[in-house]
Amino acid sequence: MKKKLFTIISLLTAQYSFAQENSPIKVSGYIETYYNYDFNQPSNNTRPNFIYSHNRSNELNVNLAFIKGSYQTERLRANLALALGTYMTANYAAEPDVMKNAFEANAGVKLSKSANIWLDAGVFSSHIGFESAISKDCWTLTRNISSENTPYYEAGAKLSFANNEQTFNATLLYLNGWQRIKRLDGNTKPAVGLQMNWKPSDKVVLNYSNYLGYEGENAVRTRRLYHNFYAVWQLSNRIGFTAGFDYGTQQIAKGTAEKKEILSPVMIARYVLSDQWAIAGRYEYYKDTQSMVVSAINPNFALNGYSLNVDYSPFKQALLRFEGKLYQGDDQFIRDNSIVNHNGSITASLALSF
Repeated sequence: MKKKLFTIISLLTAQYSFAQENSPIKVSGYIETYYNYDFNQPSNNTRPNFIYSHNRSNELNVNLAFIKGSYQTERLRANLALALGTYMTANYAAEPDVMKNAFEANAGVKLSKSANIWLDAGVFSSHIGFESAISKDCWTLTRNISSENTPYYEAGAKLSFANNEQTFNATLLYLNGWQRIKRLDGNTKPAVGLQMNWKPSDKVVLNYSNYLGYEGENAVRTRRLYHNFYAVWQLSNRIGFTAGFDYGTQQIAKGTAEKKEILSPVMIARYVLSDQWAIAGRYEYYKDTQSMVVSAINPNFALNGYSLNVDYSPFKQALLRFEGKLYQGDDQFIRDNSIVNHNGSITASLALSF
């Protein structure tokens, strides 16, 4: 009976997969559960306020779960993904209720029959940084501080070009703001962005992205300019290295030349032990001493971060991860109602995709 049931399930799965491969409509899904232990033991079970992904402590929870439908033909494409989880709660808090679960909602048209030129509009993932909200696609379990404090998602329109070899692509973006679906009330200025990505070889990726926008209402709005650089080197089939550097400025007050500043380098090394096992280590530094983005306990926000994670993938669709992380920054954390200089945590996650 078990063998017969297995055969039926296998036939149904094969039929579903065949239909997916030959149809312009694809259905996919993802779920990541996690447990985090913060050694500073926050009373409200919430990690420090500059953390938005895997931000709940001492409880089993869902970081991100979504179901996604995609439509792709030669000249048209569209994506719709509805999501839930602590990532969505933390990042979409300012959005209208009807959009709080919109992980993706975009449509695009190819403008040329011969060239790879596309115009897309809607809600889509950010063009800044080398990490995304989908932990399974990243080298480390949790995100670095610069990824946490730049947009995870954007809303607007983008015009993109890729050469026939897919070794170079460039994108121009018109956006509603810094991680905003709904533009800030009282702010009539849109934001713009640029991304250029170059793959000089199969082992190297070079990227530059920027953002120019205005924060705050029209009467007091200030200009924000942000730059992101990163490079990925796959030194061999087993060893990879990623280096990123972020630099951002924002006017202190409208009409003045004086600026706030963000500076953030990050380095990650990854070693693949086998088809099932991998390890990765990360060092990061983040400096935002005038609260340009981060509202910290101590406004002189400057942190060093260190993390080490181990990955185990029993099969392609599943990934089990463990990570230890340490932040060090003068007077930046609270433990037992006292200001301390360190924050240590351990995180475990299980991610499944289909």
